[in-house]
Amino acid sequence: MSERSTSTDSVDDVTGELPAVGTAVVTGANSGIGFEVTKGLAKKGAHVVMACRNIERGEEAKRRIEAEVPGASLTVHELDLADLESVAAFAEWFTSTYEALDVLCNNAGVMAIPRTETEQGFEYQFGVNHLGHFALTAHLLPVLQQTTGESRVVVQSSAGHRNGDIDFEDLQGEESYSAWGAYAQSKLANLLFAYELDRRLRMAKASVKSLGCHPGGSKTNLLDHSAAQGGFRPDLLLMRLLNAVIVRSAERGAESMLYAALDPSIDGGEYVGPDGFMNMYGDPVVQPSSDRSYDETLARRLWDVSEDLTGVSFDLPEPN
Repeated sequence: MSERSTSTDSVDDVTGELPAVGTAVVTGANSGIGFEVTKGLAKKGAHVVMACRNIERGEEAKRRIEAEVPGASLTVHELDLADLESVAAFAEWFTSTYEALDVLCNNAGVMAIPRTETEQGFEYQFGVNHLGHFALTAHLLPVLQQTTGESRVVVQSSAGHRNGDIDFEDLQGEESYSAWGAYAQSKLANLLFAYELDRRLRMAKASVKSLGCHPGGSKTNLLDHSAAQGGFRPDLLLMRLLNAVIVRSAERGAESMLYAALDPSIDGGEYVGPDGFMNMYGDPVVQPSSDRSYDETLARRLWDVSEDLTGVSFDLPEPN
């Protein structure tokens, strides 16, 4: 797949049916790219449910957006992707409160932290970045499907997915663990899931599209969180120096997810990221991801394993 420019030069200029989105969910909405995605959707008139692990920080982020976007319609609700019970509780609340969901932005994530485990005992990066969003999407799929018109699932990946592989023999990093290796595995899992979900939605002839995106090199709190968790590490020191000197703002990084969520020209199963140097800077375009991310056999195996681990399944046909 060659790179293809999106239809506009600014998120504010995106036109078509989808910008009239009614309701959206953004995970990790209280900071970084999630905050900027929430603000961008609010500018389009969407009612955004800010799914946040920390309610206090979520409410503070809500107040900041309301000050910048007059008339912003926002709701903060607790969601801890490291706990599948919290994921199920959020979905139960949402489906009992809302009758439609136009856009689900699976954005939240952690990066390159020392090995720790989620509530259910999964390696934390794989558990939060992939399994938590896998389960959330499954729980919310019925309301996505019953939404009038087209709805979308947008999964945040990373350029780091290109270094990833799915180690089914040591999926939880119990025998050998690399902080960056586990991160790359989780980001590859994000794309394998996004593409496989779109294939199954097509088989079901559903009016839901699934696609992936990545923010490029963007200034967020992920590196600060990594450093706080891991202490002094030369790799993190270098990344933080680059973050301070070179990397662009979270607002620019949010453009990829906003285009993927809003641009009517983008199809399901596509991947959106910056068009500049090494796809780390520039304007969002549809571009290819790694060859491994399109491996359908790998995707189906990961799908089956993810259903087994989470105990959550999708009512969708398997692609031929």
